[in-house]
Amino acid sequence: MHAALVTDFDHNPRYADVDEPQPVRPHEEVLDVLAAALHPRVRSQADGSHYTSTDALPLVPGVDGVGRRADGSLVYFVVGDTQLGTLAEKTIVDLRRSVPLPADADPLLLAAAMNPAMSSWVALTKRVSFRPGQSVLVLGATGAAGQLAIQVARRLGAGDVVAAGRDRAKLARAGSFGASATVDLSASPDEVAADLAAKAADVDVVLDYLWGEPAQNAVMPLLLARADRSRALDWIQIGSSAGAEIALPSAALRQANLRFLGSGQGSVSTAGIVSVLPDLVAEVMRGGLTVEVDERPLSEVEAAWSATGAARVVFVP
Repeated sequence: MHAALVTDFDHNPRYADVDEPQPVRPHEEVLDVLAAALHPRVRSQADGSHYTSTDALPLVPGVDGVGRRADGSLVYFVVGDTQLGTLAEKTIVDLRRSVPLPADADPLLLAAAMNPAMSSWVALTKRVSFRPGQSVLVLGATGAAGQLAIQVARRLGAGDVVAAGRDRAKLARAGSFGASATVDLSASPDEVAADLAAKAADVDVVLDYLWGEPAQNAVMPLLLARADRSRALDWIQIGSSAGAEIALPSAALRQANLRFLGSGQGSVSTAGIVSVLPDLVAEVMRGGLTVEVDERPLSEVEAAWSATGAARVVFVP
């Protein structure tokens, strides 16, 4: 069969012939892959930089997708940490990591939306006790996952949702996704600090897709401007597109009720993640979440790997 194949972490995957997979464990089944998306998580898997990477090669990347079972039924599925991912004509799936789909499901939409939407959906339903009416700051709101995080927060009952991002053109669209205010992170540090203090100081949850310098510069302006510093602020670390580390003043943890926690593989069990997928699938299918799709044939994987833009690349074998 054909698949995207990584043989060197310094080069894009290439379209190649590989052996067809064979199930070897209980609950496993070979599926025909109908659509699988190119997420940032997949890129970091393919270059060996993700925290779950083992450096083992060769590797077929891909973490989720929509597939057809032998009986013709459709499923959305997530694979484990494996050398055989989803950017292939077929893959092996543990059916306990899958969700049945109706026959009229849109494979492209689900493949594009589920992974980025899952990041905020899991964070707000599994990592904190989020309540309707609470307010959210999305740090990194101009990426695909950040745009979906605005929508997810609203669908889960958020009151105010403040969108902070570095892409001014995309930030201008945040209101259409449900943002009640925006913060331009590309402005000067003083302007950003003042804007965060004015618009987001009293949020209940931060969904952080950036980390690095933007997060580091946001912590103190938010804390010092809070009307009641003893009210809990849950800072959920989801992505690190702006850097893997921050310098955190010790005073930040003493002068406010600030709680840092992460959301990702390990901080939430596989069973916990799978348990929320049916509700998220239903939300995507009813049109409650919007994502742009850039459909590409898998044969173009090497050229399409570095594609940029608002749309999520989805490969079709």
